[in-house]
Amino acid sequence: MERYHYTEADFASKSAAQTSLLRLLDPLKPFYSPGGARVELGATSAHYENDAMPMEAFARPLWGLVPFWAGGGRDAGFEALIAAGLTHGPDPAHPDYWHTCRDFDQKFCEMPAIAYGLLFAQKRVWDPLSARAKDDLTEWLWEIDRHECCACNWQWFAVLTNLALKVVGRPYSRERIESGLAMMEDYYDAGGWYRDGAGGEKDYYNPFVMVSFGLLYAIFMQREDPERCAQFRQRAHEFAQDFLHWFANDGAAIAYGRSMTYRFAQASFFAVSLLAGEEVLPLPVLKGLLVRHLVWWLNRPIFDNAGVLSIGYGYPNLQMAESYNAPGSPYWAFFSFAFLALPDDHPFWAAACAPLPALSPCRYLPHANMILQRDAGNVVALVPGRTELDEHSHTVEKYCKFAYSSRFGFSVSRAPYTLAQTAPDSMLCFKVGRLFYVKDVAEPDYIIGEEGITVRWSPLEGIRVTTRILPTPEGHLREHTIESEFACEAYDCGFALPADDRQETARAAEGPAATVRCERDFCTAVSLEGGGRGEVLIPDPNTNLICPKTAIPMAVYAIHKGRQRVQTRFDYLRPAAGPAGEVGSAPANAAGWQG
Repeated sequence: MERYHYTEADFASKSAAQTSLLRLLDPLKPFYSPGGARVELGATSAHYENDAMPMEAFARPLWGLVPFWAGGGRDAGFEALIAAGLTHGPDPAHPDYWHTCRDFDQKFCEMPAIAYGLLFAQKRVWDPLSARAKDDLTEWLWEIDRHECCACNWQWFAVLTNLALKVVGRPYSRERIESGLAMMEDYYDAGGWYRDGAGGEKDYYNPFVMVSFGLLYAIFMQREDPERCAQFRQRAHEFAQDFLHWFANDGAAIAYGRSMTYRFAQASFFAVSLLAGEEVLPLPVLKGLLVRHLVWWLNRPIFDNAGVLSIGYGYPNLQMAESYNAPGSPYWAFFSFAFLALPDDHPFWAAACAPLPALSPCRYLPHANMILQRDAGNVVALVPGRTELDEHSHTVEKYCKFAYSSRFGFSVSRAPYTLAQTAPDSMLCFKVGRLFYVKDVAEPDYIIGEEGITVRWSPLEGIRVTTRILPTPEGHLREHTIESEFACEAYDCGFALPADDRQETARAAEGPAATVRCERDFCTAVSLEGGGRGEVLIPDPNTNLICPKTAIPMAVYAIHKGRQRVQTRFDYLRPAAGPAGEVGSAPANAAGWQG
């Protein structure tokens, strides 16, 4: 399938944006079942029942189709398929039947996409159904009220599903709405930010669900629940002032946390804020952010040869996937198309795509628990890491590194048996015996503020580390005080940069320094204390989220028994802007270049 190259013009007008949506969703049509309720996209599995996967693949494209229809778009093919699916999926007598649910059922995650349709596009999603089909769908959606939902963002799924039943005049559970909203209130922290469950992380589930679904609730419950709706709207404004800083000038967002395969859902909050009538940013800035984000994503090799969105991040990659990622999972990304529901005369469509405002090159976000750095093409988050792990895949790599980047992504370990398999970018890694160990949980007494981060951790019994991360105009310093009961070797690693042999790259290592450069990107690691030597690691392919082949500059230290301190400087930012918005030159390298 020939790749289409997207530009800002593909989202400049409503008709152009509608065309773009259909261009992206049309490749799904051949994969719908004859009954329309199941979409078979692949052979890989997830931790839930295989029978739920084609139902998920049916529901998730609704995140894009619903606002398309709500905004006046028409597509006879999808209208017929969705009407058939919503008729046959809830019908116990049909081969496509979605079946009843159990506690913590994956299908609860798909009900809000259907609820979204009942709320915003009744003429295309609800009205075409027969009386019996409406009864069957109501009965099936009631399954979420008969069972337990996970104590996290899932509570919003029960709230939205019951809200949709209420709006279409069907029986619903007011008690489930209230209990879900009460739990959300327990998870609220400050500044518009929620924790995703008790002790949960602050990550993309804030824009995916926690803040965005509050705005959806506020659209329909303003009269009945004005105080709570006003609160949700206010939180959205507060959240926007922090979340704006997660995006780079080119539209990319920081790769951080789980559910990375939802890709351009990263900007969904800004689209939903438009839908809710909340101008959380000046309209031209908001449009520019949304459009650049979509263009950045859609020109990446994230679709397979049939045009179907793949599991992965910057390219198809099962290595970094969650255990709950099935072939249809990535279509949650289309939540960012909520702006298609805006009326034809909304000023969004006439607005120019403005650049981001001038943002601080280094900003501490206390409610997000991170320090953000930026230059003209990159945003980097310095973080202390998690204080406890959970059952999700690769939690260590997704939350516990020292730094995360919009430009370089992060790498996911394959195995601890070689350094290349471990791929420990932005981590201090120890080799003890035959195995490699990295930081996992941080001790709860970490300190984070404007000046930097201090965190204590232990990669394995017998080694304790206190790390200080100090931001600099060019990157950051890491000071590690290491107490070890045995001699070993440690690798203080920078970012993983592209090392694809199809493009010009360069890397060098000499004395205490190592540098990797490709095109306008670079990362340098320099040992300042502890006698480290510079080396460049070539990790296993497909370990990084953004680039299939990478190289990591690092400082290598001999660790002796007892207490010692090592210090490494990492440079990766270009603070000075050059002509026409081009970033300036990289700092002088401490080593000569080798192609």
